[in-house]
Amino acid sequence: MKNMTANWMILGLATALAACHSTAAPEHKPVAHEKQYQTAKVVQEPLTGSIRLPGTLEAFQKVSIYPRVNGFINRILVDRGSRVKKGQVLLVLDAPEVTQQYYAAQSKYLQAAAMHEASKDNYERTIATANETPGTISPHDLELSKARMLGDSALMNSEQANFRARGVMRDYLTVTAPFDGVITERNIHPGALVGPDTKVGDKPMLMLEQEDKLRLILQVPEIYSGQLRDKAVVNFTVNAMPGRVFTGAVSREAGTLNDRYRSEAVEVDVQNTNGMLKAGMYAEITMPVNGSASAMVVPASAVVMSTERKYVIVVRDHRTMWVDVQEGNHHNDSTEVFGNLKAGDEVIVNATDEIKDGVTIHND
Repeated sequence: MKNMTANWMILGLATALAACHSTAAPEHKPVAHEKQYQTAKVVQEPLTGSIRLPGTLEAFQKVSIYPRVNGFINRILVDRGSRVKKGQVLLVLDAPEVTQQYYAAQSKYLQAAAMHEASKDNYERTIATANETPGTISPHDLELSKARMLGDSALMNSEQANFRARGVMRDYLTVTAPFDGVITERNIHPGALVGPDTKVGDKPMLMLEQEDKLRLILQVPEIYSGQLRDKAVVNFTVNAMPGRVFTGAVSREAGTLNDRYRSEAVEVDVQNTNGMLKAGMYAEITMPVNGSASAMVVPASAVVMSTERKYVIVVRDHRTMWVDVQEGNHHNDSTEVFGNLKAGDEVIVNATDEIKDGVTIHND
């Protein structure tokens, strides 16, 4: 009985093992599939577009006002914010010594002029007598009379020049505006002793700025400095007036690069007759540029930027090749690149640094 029970147990175990073996799924090895990439052809053509650069608005003309002579301030006719016209009186000085020197020079000039007039009359009379009665006037006396007249003429001219110079010095006591503008600083008051080198806490007496016309100054990177259009119209915005777009025209280029920043200073003239813009405002400029004829154009997504390099991935004979490039202009989804490329090369459109150099791929 015991033997029969053992046989049934062995048979059941064998049956269970056979059933498990018959229901197990067959094992399959995974099949590797190579990833395919979309490529695009490299095109050689200039890519015109625009660049965005920061800039600063400055007064078209700006000058610190100082008197040319020493004196005490008698009157100040302007203050901060005063709008003035060219030639308008800004302040008046008192300098008694300058006034006295002017009148003294005037007196000397009048005296010299009278002496010249007398010597000239004497010479003319001497000539007339010598012509009417030959022999009555010796040649020596004629020469002396002529020399005295010429000497008095030279003295008169000298005194006249000194008199005019003193007159100019006296005119310096009245300080006028050199151009139309706005007084943006006033750091002096009546009664103060001032002169050509007067500063109040390292500030000028008065500061005059022209605000109806401004200069928009920006630094153009070296790579774009040769692509600027002559008299190009640029658009810009300022933070103080969001949503407003202003325009101006490129008027001046420095013609040289800044050694520190490797950029060229460019100025844009901006008309500001309504006074909305202020000197000192920061601006964001959109500037049109011409493309480079030697540039290669690729999709913007084809350029890979890492911490060490910037490159595109070229596919030649189904193998990848990293080619270092420099970027130029951008327009929509295209960008200029400069590097060891030629027209017709195939580059991977959506390139990433995960695609290694020298691997075999299949492109669409």
